[in-house]
Amino acid sequence: MSTLNVKPAGSCRWDMLALGEIMLRLDPGEGRVRTAREFKVWEGGGEYNVARGLRRCFGMKTAVATAFADNDVGRLLEDFILQGGVATDYIKWAKFDGIGRDVRNGLNFTERGYGMRGAVGTPDRGSTAASQLKPGDFDWDQIFGKDGVRWLHTGGIFAALSDTTPQLVIDCVKKAKEYGTIVSYDLNYRPSLWKSIGGQKRAQEVNREIAKYVDVMIGNEEDFTACLGFHVEGADENLLHIDVSAFKKMIDTAVKEFPNFKATATTLRAAKTATINDWSAIAWYNGNFYQSRQYPDLEILDRVGGGDSFASGFVYGLMTTGDAQKAVEYGAAHGALAMTTPGDTSMADKGEVEKLMKGGGARVQR
Repeated sequence: MSTLNVKPAGSCRWDMLALGEIMLRLDPGEGRVRTAREFKVWEGGGEYNVARGLRRCFGMKTAVATAFADNDVGRLLEDFILQGGVATDYIKWAKFDGIGRDVRNGLNFTERGYGMRGAVGTPDRGSTAASQLKPGDFDWDQIFGKDGVRWLHTGGIFAALSDTTPQLVIDCVKKAKEYGTIVSYDLNYRPSLWKSIGGQKRAQEVNREIAKYVDVMIGNEEDFTACLGFHVEGADENLLHIDVSAFKKMIDTAVKEFPNFKATATTLRAAKTATINDWSAIAWYNGNFYQSRQYPDLEILDRVGGGDSFASGFVYGLMTTGDAQKAVEYGAAHGALAMTTPGDTSMADKGEVEKLMKGGGARVQR
């Protein structure tokens, strides 16, 4: 077994680069999209959320590689990114045609859910600038070789956006490995995204190729089954509960086929209602499994982005301590806190995360 060999802090311009799409989230608050008369507006994207959490909560230098249509909606998204402290050096701006026939920015109408009514997302992301990204759009030699990146994070949502994004991801992870950058990847299987470009068969072809270059693989039981072809015994039909011992066997099988995996991790969630979940996490690192503190009956305001906040905490722990137990605790605590606030991204700070890791409660701070 070999452990992660992360480049030293300060040796690169960026601690993390995220490659992915960022959408404008329209949130009806406590109501429904179908009856809303006003929306709160946030930004969000599975890959970006990790870089933002690493920057805003944990104080690391992060950047995003993405694309927007150059109009006021794109500039609003840029403004959100700037507020989050994530660098915009690698944003590609596509000329807007006036109505969005050729290129546009993605929207995501998302209900939080409450009680027995689950969260619901209605994405509107066809023909987006990010989905049209293709090999050659970024100078990876400049980014990884000259600017320097300690850690790259990308994922299966971006890889599923079009016929061109999978090869862009493959080129990116290959180049990252060439320059000694650690690669993490969140499988994040979405059947609706793969449906029109080859379905699950294509998802497995793409993700199994990408997996050859991944150091830290993140994904739940459904992700590993759908994207990599590893079956999980012990999961119920709704994938709300899983037999942890069965999941461990699956990871053991996965790392034998992909010996380049240095770590894997997933959250463990039992959704009793949309607003009450049992929550924890498990990680495999250097041949051993590590489970986080349990958060039973966790009260949730907005579950969207909880897994991404887990990922940013887990990455932070690995980068700064090399201790997998601390990493999975950072991830689980950060994810739990992120779900107590609205929007896709975390509003927690490192002190709050570390307090929760130690068992701190919700007593008023004065």
